[in-house]
Amino acid sequence: MEKARELLKTKLKIVDIVIELIDARAPLSSKNPEVDAIIREKPRLIIMNKSDLSGNKGNIKWLEYLNKRYQKAIAINAFDKGNIKKINDAIYQIVSKSSSLKAMIVGIPNVGKSTLINNLSGRKGTKTGNKPGMTKNIQWIVIKNKLELLDTPGLLNPSPSNPENEQNLAFIGAIKDEILDIENIALKLLEVLVAEAPDNLEKRYKISIRDKSPREVFAEIATKRGCIVKNRGMDYMRAAVIILNEYRKGMIGKITLEFPIKSGSESL
Repeated sequence: MEKARELLKTKLKIVDIVIELIDARAPLSSKNPEVDAIIREKPRLIIMNKSDLSGNKGNIKWLEYLNKRYQKAIAINAFDKGNIKKINDAIYQIVSKSSSLKAMIVGIPNVGKSTLINNLSGRKGTKTGNKPGMTKNIQWIVIKNKLELLDTPGLLNPSPSNPENEQNLAFIGAIKDEILDIENIALKLLEVLVAEAPDNLEKRYKISIRDKSPREVFAEIATKRGCIVKNRGMDYMRAAVIILNEYRKGMIGKITLEFPIKSGSESL
């Protein structure tokens, strides 16, 4: 991570604009707190990626909040090539330059940087994946309209000071599952969903969660999905993987995990 920070500081001198990607489901948690201090007054476009997986109400509130505090913020789905013009227009609204323009893309792991670059460039040269940390090295990608993009390794604060932020990063897959207590993370996610989106849970898993604790809901889902091991009872690990994967893919619904006022995001 230290190498990535130094890289950002060095390359910042040769780019015209920084494109900062955050996750629309958790805009505060997925925004590295060190980026503002490093970038300072450099022109910047903030892109809320994966807005197709977050709630429309959340998208509207966050865009309103971010556009008051930064030069420009937009919400997109990096897989949708229809967003290319939207991004280009936003970039040139911030930086007016007739010659070749250089931009640097930054963001935490698994926020969609490589997917965005692939769609902007119209090629599949950048390795992508649904796991954090796929980009290991820097690389320049030539885009149409005299634009060059510098991809960088994911920047993630290794020790988020707020436990809720760290939890949200685990929910959205920005932290490697291999180092997490998956069963506990799935249970914590269910606690959030039971409180904030009970109808989504009932619809997805065909269960009733009325007057049930998150642990009981966990057991209901495990039973419904056949996560049972003969002579051993519930296979909660398997059920946990199902719950997390289906949330991350938007199969439980479009759910925003945090909101500007509720999350205390004045620190952004």
